[in-house]
Amino acid sequence: MNAALGSGGIILGFVAALGGIATLGAGLVRRRGRLLIAGRTYVWLVALGAFVAFAFMERALLTHDWSINFVATNASRHSPFPYNVTTLWSALEGSIILWATVLAGYLVATAVKFRSRATDPLVAWATLTMFVVALFFFGLMLPGIGPADPFKATTFAIPPGFDGPGPNALLQNNILVAVHPPMLYLGYVGFTVPFAFAIAALMTGRLGEGWLLETRRWTLFAWTFLSIGIVVGAWWSYEVLGWGGAWAWDPVENASFMPWLTGTAYLHSVMVQERRGMLRVWNLALLCATFALTILGTFLTRSGVLDSVHAFTESGIGLSIISFFAFVVLVSVGLIGWRGDRLRAPGRIDSPLSREGAFLFNNLFFAAFAFAVLLGTTWPLIVEAVNGERLSVGRPWFDFFGMVLGLCLLGLMAIAPVLPWRKTNVETLARRLHWPAWSGVGTIVFAELVHARGLAPLAAYGLGGFAAGAAIRQVVLATRRQGWRGLVGRANGGMIVHLGVVVLVVGLVSSTSFQTSREVRLAPGDTVTVEGHRVHYLGSATHVGDRFSSVAARIEVDGGKVYTPSLRQFPNQAQTIGTPSVRSTVVDDVYLSLLTPPADGDTVNLRVIIEPLAMWMWIGGGIIAVGAALAAWPGHRRNPLDPVSAPVPTAGHEPAAAPPTEDEEEPALTTVD
Repeated sequence: MNAALGSGGIILGFVAALGGIATLGAGLVRRRGRLLIAGRTYVWLVALGAFVAFAFMERALLTHDWSINFVATNASRHSPFPYNVTTLWSALEGSIILWATVLAGYLVATAVKFRSRATDPLVAWATLTMFVVALFFFGLMLPGIGPADPFKATTFAIPPGFDGPGPNALLQNNILVAVHPPMLYLGYVGFTVPFAFAIAALMTGRLGEGWLLETRRWTLFAWTFLSIGIVVGAWWSYEVLGWGGAWAWDPVENASFMPWLTGTAYLHSVMVQERRGMLRVWNLALLCATFALTILGTFLTRSGVLDSVHAFTESGIGLSIISFFAFVVLVSVGLIGWRGDRLRAPGRIDSPLSREGAFLFNNLFFAAFAFAVLLGTTWPLIVEAVNGERLSVGRPWFDFFGMVLGLCLLGLMAIAPVLPWRKTNVETLARRLHWPAWSGVGTIVFAELVHARGLAPLAAYGLGGFAAGAAIRQVVLATRRQGWRGLVGRANGGMIVHLGVVVLVVGLVSSTSFQTSREVRLAPGDTVTVEGHRVHYLGSATHVGDRFSSVAARIEVDGGKVYTPSLRQFPNQAQTIGTPSVRSTVVDDVYLSLLTPPADGDTVNLRVIIEPLAMWMWIGGGIIAVGAALAAWPGHRRNPLDPVSAPVPTAGHEPAAAPPTEDEEEPALTTVD
């Protein structure tokens, strides 16, 4: 029953997406409002199909329906309820179900949001574009046809008492697996909505600022989910993998980071188009690139072409996804080229010392960063495809560009918020940067006092303090004028996001640049001191359970709580998984990892890592989430009237909203949403 009904849901979703494309396409070509209204009804059928497929795959996993190959090869009776649920997105075919389900949810949300404008061609084209994306993902799962059929029957005889292997041991070793992938998918798939409206704007020729106003919160929501997903993924890596780091430039980590970079660039750049009608090509290109990179990330993650702890095994899905990626790129580039004449900006950048100039540099740095990560990630694939050689691009490549471009972006984070539109002079800029600059200097002095060394870390601290000072200045001025309501709105909420980014960067730089790692061999009763922390080995403990068996070292840290780094063995899996134990404080983390099982009189090999300020990475992620929520909250100054039907400014004419003058205080104080 699970297979039949689940497959039926996939077929329903595929046919409904195809019907929606045909109906909306006919309505747009014939200009018939009834067909446009009818086409939107297919949204609910797509959602129903996705929900049925999702529900019956979960039912199959929870009831251990071994007749379905996906269940037999990925589930286990020993997995507890939460991990049985997360098994759906712990392997290839189930992850495509999750993607299609999240996409169906965004389709429904879009239909509800724009229900009063069913006959608007812009909305119709956007919905049609989302149907095309849905058609592709449902097509991947078509029973007996698609390369990722999740309800395919088991191809071997099921013996009595059979039990599957369960998810990859690393994916059932920490409950964060229940949060990290869904957040990433909400971010990945969420970018489909602004991409669809960008395509709709290109198709209809309505290239003014109206479509941006309709989709900016959708973009912000997608960016927020992706940001949370990346931070939670880094936390999962830190808590599970045992090497003491949170970010290793793993190819699949990079796959999520690239659309984050281009999406972040767009969120900044779009303000220039809204305010002055400029950077139109940039914004369309960034949106299309962001969506295309989510598809490329899907290819890198699910095709098996890259060796990664996150990547799924090799399958026939790779060719389909890379073909869809090429289709998205060709359509996007073709449409932007087709509308090139109408994308000319009505204004120009008057001075590099202006908000527009800062955002242009911001775009360049983010684009360069994304390209460097893309090249480093895909270069091994290119070389192997050309001459068959296998190579890898090491961390030095990514660390170099991450350091150089990251420092440049921190500097822009400090300067851009205080720049007025159009132009300014050195005296005004110096006055507005006075206290932020002292904040940066003070941060460097404090870092020197606590014996932080190294040019790159000190530069990061100084620029981080500079950027934090600029953000705090904006927030203080906003709350002084408007009270705590001044924190609400895109610009001022964005300053909170900036603070979160600075805090996260400080935690990351500190924990990686000043990390101390030692491997020690301890017998029961032995004590070792690492960076002033007393690590006392009490002995080992074993555990044998239905879910896993483990051996743990009992470690007392600084005479307080006992921590238990362990080695775990899951049923039906040969791999032994190290599970670190971490004593976290706001000052530093004591990271304990058991390297070998106890031997020779209970002696253990233990890795002890001291990581300064590591907790601040997670605190920074939380601040980013809070700031994004404040930025998404509607402002209270004014609301645009009928933004989609707003006229497109013609060349040589500015939009109706006049930018502030040079002497006007920062736009962050005026919330416009």
